Amino acid sequence: MRALNKLTASKMKAVPPGKYSDGGGLWLHKREDGGAQWFLRVHVHGRRREMGLGGAKINPTDIGSTLKEARIEAERWRAVVRQGKDPVKERQRLAREAERNMYLLRDIATDAFESRKAELKDDGKAGRWFTPLELHVLPKLGGVPVSQIDQQDIRDTLRPIWHKKASTAQKAMDRLGICLKHAAALGLDVDLQVTDKAKALLGRQKHKIKHVAAVPWQEMPAFYDSLGDGTITHLALRLLILTAVRSKPLRFLQLDQIDGDVWTIPGEIQKGRRDRTPDFSVPLSSEAQAIIEQAKPFARDGFLFPSIRKGVISDATMSRLMERRGMEARPHGFRSSFRDWCAETTDTPREIAETALGHVVGGSVERAYRRTDFLEQRRSLMERWAGHITGGTGEVVRLASK
Repeated sequence: MRALNKLTASKMKAVPPGKYSDGGGLWLHKREDGGAQWFLRVHVHGRRREMGLGGAKINPTDIGSTLKEARIEAERWRAVVRQGKDPVKERQRLAREAERNMYLLRDIATDAFESRKAELKDDGKAGRWFTPLELHVLPKLGGVPVSQIDQQDIRDTLRPIWHKKASTAQKAMDRLGICLKHAAALGLDVDLQVTDKAKALLGRQKHKIKHVAAVPWQEMPAFYDSLGDGTITHLALRLLILTAVRSKPLRFLQLDQIDGDVWTIPGEIQKGRRDRTPDFSVPLSSEAQAIIEQAKPFARDGFLFPSIRKGVISDATMSRLMERRGMEARPHGFRSSFRDWCAETTDTPREIAETALGHVVGGSVERAYRRTDFLEQRRSLMERWAGHITGGTGEVVRLASK
């Protein structure tokens, strides 16, 4: 065995410029300019390999430590050689891996968002997918390499909102999990179970979902009647009540979506993934058609309910009208009013009532065999609903499912 540890601190200071062996392939190269560096010379796969191990300090204060450190580093790479690996290539591989795993969460999150824009509504322009990350995760973890994020990091980041803003916190956690899967797909070394571990540390959420307040169906005729000044806001609220749709499709209603007494809502502006949501046909009652005719003079750029300046009427505009009246109920609650009316005053089959709200009914197999959208039954139902809204008859309705 070749002798090891041939050099001493005093010898390193005393020797003239040249190359000096410390044994085991570790060499000191002392240059004419007074500088020095370490290098390791080994044989692997039948050829000699030489790799630098960094500078060698020759001043009296740290010469002992640099000699010790050089020997430790040399032994590290000799161990690699004993495994049959080329130390130069192995160091290059480790450097590439380290560089790859230095990708910051902020960069990964942005890339993941860009990759998913095509499946999001309006290509994610509303920002709802990215916002939970942007507001609650990236300010603390955005500058951290994604491979270094652990469950304690996530716990400490989301703990302030875990119970107070449970829904937002859950969205942030879900988005973070998607980002980590994206990082893994890029070949980065990440723990895909880290979000589940963080949830275990955070515990079960205490927050209870608060449903949007709704106008009782018995009071809807009076409220509908109060929306009679013919403004865009009043007309939009009236049509929202009569159709029981969500507010976004109504706000973005275009005249070319209406054909006779049927309004076809494009899948891309409905709730759900744009690549999985089919178009939805809404039967228009006689009253709904009359409201549309009243609104047509206000149409701009093809939109039936434009805003005063540009774009379309906003959710806030309709909500503020109800808020100014001191009402707890909000426009989205009209859907609940309609559903309660169906349940309490009619024998409408569940699948028809749910379809009228645009809900998916039944499992995938059932839907594959049931091709109908109950348009005719819904047409009758919506006419009866309009009758209640405008006349308050409270008449019991009997609808067959077939």
